[in-house]
Amino acid sequence: MQEPPEIATKTATDLSEDDVRRLNTRLLFANKSLAAANADLETFSYSVAHDLRSPIRQIVGFSKILAEEYGPQLPEEASRYVDKVVQSAQQMGVLIDSLLQLAQVGRQPVHLQLTPLNSLLESALESVQADCVGRNIEWRIDRLSSIQCDRGLMTQLFVNLLANALKYSRGADPAVIRVGQMTVHDGQIFFVRDNGVGFDMQYADKLFGVFHRLHSSSEFEGIGMGLATAERIIRKHGGHIWAEAVPKRGASFYFTVCAGATERAASVTEC
Repeated sequence: MQEPPEIATKTATDLSEDDVRRLNTRLLFANKSLAAANADLETFSYSVAHDLRSPIRQIVGFSKILAEEYGPQLPEEASRYVDKVVQSAQQMGVLIDSLLQLAQVGRQPVHLQLTPLNSLLESALESVQADCVGRNIEWRIDRLSSIQCDRGLMTQLFVNLLANALKYSRGADPAVIRVGQMTVHDGQIFFVRDNGVGFDMQYADKLFGVFHRLHSSSEFEGIGMGLATAERIIRKHGGHIWAEAVPKRGASFYFTVCAGATERAASVTEC
């Protein structure tokens, strides 16, 4: 939006209270328009993803019937093509379900209540136990504060961050995963840290994008939705999430929550 000449040519010190008021009004209108556009896009994406589930199921179902009932009559190459169709459709189904889950996080209202984070962390640890079987893992869990948060969403955040740490520390023996917090400017910063493969910081801005991966699927499974969902959860709590890492020396994921008071701080003032 191009500013009128009478405002655009003025310096900050030249602006009158009326100029500032008009600029603030325009900024507020632009923000509301952007929020409405984002909401419309999210609704459209949700509807498209939801409507795609049925035809994808049919593709998988009929392809399996074709393979089971007519497999002996099909040439070997044709059977291989049918298998490829089933695998690709199943993968697309996983992508669609992940998109729907991400959209549901965005649409879900946040119900805040004062919650001890360690209790949510215990639930999250139970959810990732399958990823711990047969591994040598050293857990280092600090005492975390109680904060105003949505219990369900915050539990999902910990599940995603712990699953991420477990996945990328798979080659470490022992894998060391720490969950802790630190106080900065009277606010709390929470973190999940591992000693896994890490990543190059020049690609850090891609971490929280939908379907963005810094490692190939042949190295690590997944479709790149866990961290995107984590970012959406933190954004709904008015906070920030970021990561720091060194290749082959692990990664740390930090987040803040600006939703309310903690045990030790009245609020996170710099989010």
